[in-house]
Amino acid sequence: MKSKSKVIGLVIVIGVMAVIYSLLRYFGVTEYIALQNVYKIKEWVSGFGIIAPLIYIGFYIVATLFFLPGLPITVLSGVAFGPVWGVVYVWIGSVTGVSLAFLVARYVARDLVENWVSGNAQFQKIDEKVEQEGWRILMFTRLVPIFPFNLQNYAYGLTKIKFLTYMLVSAIFMLPGTIAYVQIGGALVSGEGNLSKTLIYLSIAGVLFLLVSLIPKFLRKHQPDL
Repeated sequence: MKSKSKVIGLVIVIGVMAVIYSLLRYFGVTEYIALQNVYKIKEWVSGFGIIAPLIYIGFYIVATLFFLPGLPITVLSGVAFGPVWGVVYVWIGSVTGVSLAFLVARYVARDLVENWVSGNAQFQKIDEKVEQEGWRILMFTRLVPIFPFNLQNYAYGLTKIKFLTYMLVSAIFMLPGTIAYVQIGGALVSGEGNLSKTLIYLSIAGVLFLLVSLIPKFLRKHQPDL
């Protein structure tokens, strides 16, 4: 009975995912998501008025679940909402998205995700390191893209890491990159007339990129097995 309910749940999830993805392709959203189209997407999001942040957060969650590129959507937040609220909305959308992917893999579509990562040496290594290092390997993979980000969200659902640990560590260590990319979006907007703000946002982004690049080297130096 339990296996039957799992099969039904899996069929429902795949069906919903297929419908949503088909709609995204039909309306051209999947082809629209690129850095060169960021201002067009801004106009689309801003057209929703006061509920635009909710639409954006929902859009980010869908993008995370359906393997759509996150970089242009993250930069878009800085363009559409500014360098502060843009970070907040990306953070909410990204944490919610990665958490849902984890739960889907662990409780609903485990067999499907296992097929996705079957034979992947990188995932096997991550799985082993979760056993040895716990949350530290999650921290490392959030900072260093050694494994595709969107697939990573599902893959961790197959490991023994606890959901609360996964969610909190992801929320903390995705934040530096989020802030950096959103500042780039803020700089694009400010560049239309405020050079000093543009320089400030780009400086913040540059410092964060530098710090994020140095952290993995520091971790490897003190924990070579990571």
